[in-house]
Amino acid sequence: MCPNFEDIARTVLLLGQLAVYADMDGADLDFVEAVGPSLAISLSEPPPGMFPSGPDPDGGPIHPGENP
Repeated sequence: MCPNFEDIARTVLLLGQLAVYADMDGADLDFVEAVGPSLAISLSEPPPGMFPSGPDPDGGPIHPGENP
């Protein structure tokens, strides 16, 4: 397992909790705007193997309204 996995997981959890807080009545949106980008920028490129390899997202089917 990647030695930084716990840090990445903790940061993703904090971003999720910040999003929930931002939707609450009375949330301090100045705080959210200050902390959110700081947390997001602290995430580095995910380590190899963290996400399963899969199809290329640009190689998917054409959806209605898209040009072939």
